[in-house]
Order: sequence, then structure tokens, then C-alpha cells
Amino acid sequence: MSPMTAPGKSPLLLLDGASLWFRAYYALPESITAPDGRPVNAVRGFLDMISALIARTEPGRLAVCLDLDWRPQFRVDLVPSYKAHRVAEAAPEVAESEEVPETLTPQVDMIMDVLAALGIATAGAEGLEADDVLGTLAARERRDPVVVVSGDRDLLQVAADEPNEVRVLYVGRGLAKAELFDPALVSERYGVPLHRAGEAYAELALLRGDASDGLPGVKGIGEKTASTLMLQYESVAALRAAALDPSSDMAKGIRAKLANASDYLDAALPVVRVVTDADVVLSKSDEIPPHPADTDALNVLAETLGIENAVNRLVSAMAATASKN
Repeated sequence: MSPMTAPGKSPLLLLDGASLWFRAYYALPESITAPDGRPVNAVRGFLDMISALIARTEPGRLAVCLDLDWRPQFRVDLVPSYKAHRVAEAAPEVAESEEVPETLTPQVDMIMDVLAALGIATAGAEGLEADDVLGTLAARERRDPVVVVSGDRDLLQVAADEPNEVRVLYVGRGLAKAELFDPALVSERYGVPLHRAGEAYAELALLRGDASDGLPGVKGIGEKTASTLMLQYESVAALRAAALDPSSDMAKGIRAKLANASDYLDAALPVVRVVTDADVVLSKSDEIPPHPADTDALNVLAETLGIENAVNRLVSAMAATASKN
């Protein structure tokens, strides 16, 4: 039985790929190298994260979700500042590329090769972010409970009790300090209505803004005020309706702030909400195989990259969880 989900059920484990390998890259030193001197710190750390997550959640199925477009055009069209600060200034000829450390980029290709040889599914959707892939796969799952793993708080909006159980393992402070969010914890931690905690979290982010995503928020409304307003009005739609109602008891200052941010509020809600109906494509079945898909290729990669121990740990973890399902 997985300690994270309902008794007797093995979860679908959905990993935010880029979020995790960025964290692996910065958690381990670049002195971890392949025999030929190439850094493999992100590769080793990412594989060890998957091993630990499999041991912790005992999933029957697993998919690593990818950014096929880290800055989707529809979000930029609605809020031009969306992730604008992450565009690599040093490479103006590649204006829509995200700043990625020079020694991480080749490691992502290594990770993809290792995942393919292991037989671990990857998932993506053209023109969309990993958040949207995670949101879609979580929303459409009915067979098994879901555990979403990310260091991005935006994903807290997918936590749900129904129509299916979705939990978010937030690893923003590292795997050792990971927190498992259900709607009740989202509500308690961020001060949003319990009955629509996930949706309300997205709307809270809309109001307070999110510097990491280039979302300005409503000027003069921070997290505490946003929480107070969400608890009182329960939704941004109801909040805005009250602001326009002369008979409501809303403070003049709040009315003015909302009025000044009207255009932003009109545009930004689809930006902060993850897509839940994306056309997601999986590289293969998300069932965890008991054996690597291509043992010969995996052995060559493990030896070439000097990651034999990390690969062996992950192969053992996959075999152990597959034997229980």
C-alpha cells in the first residue's frame, strides 16, 4: 500500500521533469562527471530522485512530463510579461529560449536517453508547458489516485479529492523536506476556501502576483489581503462583482485597486490556470516495466556516463514496485 494514497491503490506518479532536473543540477556539484569529463550531476541526481519517489509512493504507473513550450504564446499574448525575465538576454538571436545553465542542456539529452532505455514514459503537449501536461493527466485520470511531483507551487491548484484523488508532492525545498498537499492543506496553508481549494489557489496567485512567472498581480494586494478576499468572496468573479456593486460593504481602497487592475484581471486568469484538456502524447505506456526496455543501451549509457550506481538503484526500485502491481 502506498503511504500517500488510498489503501490498496497504487498511484499514477506524474513528475515535473524540468522542475526536478533543475533541482538535481543545483543540488549536486558539477564535479560529478562522466569518465570523459562531462558533468552528469543533474543526470545522477534526477535518477536518484525518481528512485526515492518510487520507493516513497509505490506507483503502478509513471510519466515524466515535459515542457514542449516553456512560454506558450497564448499566455504571452494575454500577459506579455509572462516569464519575460527568464528569456536569455545573452542570446538575442534565440529570443524565446529560457536561460538554462550551459552544462545542464546536454544533460537533459542524456536524461531522455536513459529514460527511453529504462522504459519510463515521457509525456508532452505541443505548444504547452509541463504544468499543462500534469494538469491534463491528473484531471482525466479515473483508474488510480494521482501523485504530482513538482517544485512549482502553481501545481497546487490540481490537488483534489474528487472526482479523483490528486495529491501534490511539493519539493520546492528539496525532496527531504517535501510536503504532500491535499485540498485541506492547500486551504489551511494559503487561506483559500476548502470547497474549491485548487481553483482558489490559482485565483489567489492571480491577485497577489507571481514574480517567478512575471505576473504582476493587483497592485497593493499581497498574499494576506488576497487570502482575506478569497475567504470572504470565494472567487475572483464574486470579488469583482462585489467591487462593482455600490451596495456591497467592500472598502473603497480595494474597489479602486481592483478597478485599476481590471484589464489585467480580464486577461490573466487563463494564464495562471493550468490547462486540463491538452492533447497529451505519451512516448509509451505509463505502466512501470519490471525490466529495462533496452538493457544493452542502458548498460552502455550507464558505463559511458559513469552512473552505474544510480541506474542500478532505479532499476531495482522499478522492479520492486512492478512486482507489487
